[in-house]
Amino acid sequence: MAIGVSQRTSADAIEDIARNLFKESNYDTVIAISIPHNHAMMHLDTVFTMINYDQFTVHPGILGEGGHIDTYTLTPGEGDNGIHIQHRTDLKQTLMDALHLDDLDLIPTGNGDPIIAGREQWNDGSNTLAIAPGVVVTYNRNYVSNDLLRQHGLKVLEVISSELSRGRGGPRCMSCPIVREDLTK
Repeated sequence: MAIGVSQRTSADAIEDIARNLFKESNYDTVIAISIPHNHAMMHLDTVFTMINYDQFTVHPGILGEGGHIDTYTLTPGEGDNGIHIQHRTDLKQTLMDALHLDDLDLIPTGNGDPIIAGREQWNDGSNTLAIAPGVVVTYNRNYVSNDLLRQHGLKVLEVISSELSRGRGGPRCMSCPIVREDLTK
């Protein structure tokens, strides 16, 4: 499970969630990803979404110099806290290790161009809804990101977004949870 350390979710809350998951479920890893603390990036899924077994959308504006970002891998541990925390800054390697993959594809909003990425992120370019592995629902106004998703082999279903995007939410934010197959191989 990945959770954003953000304006709305504190590190302490994530530790509590991890402790409960480790006790009450089969989860053995929680990845906390530190994202900017501002209203435009309240939740991790507004800037980062898993869209296939080995593909993710990511808003480049959350990444620091060299594409780095603070991540914290929480696993069951010894002692009173019951959690072991490993700090890392390589998002791709952190995800590959957690998912037991040799490689994965981080697809940048707006093809990584700072101006296009900013504009398309305003229209929730990274907030995609995966309805099946490799099949996503996006807003039609994110032309560059949608084309890039197709270039990366994804099926993109576009919805008209002139009114929906005014509410500050993308297709993923405007959905309710559904039962999915296990996304680990």
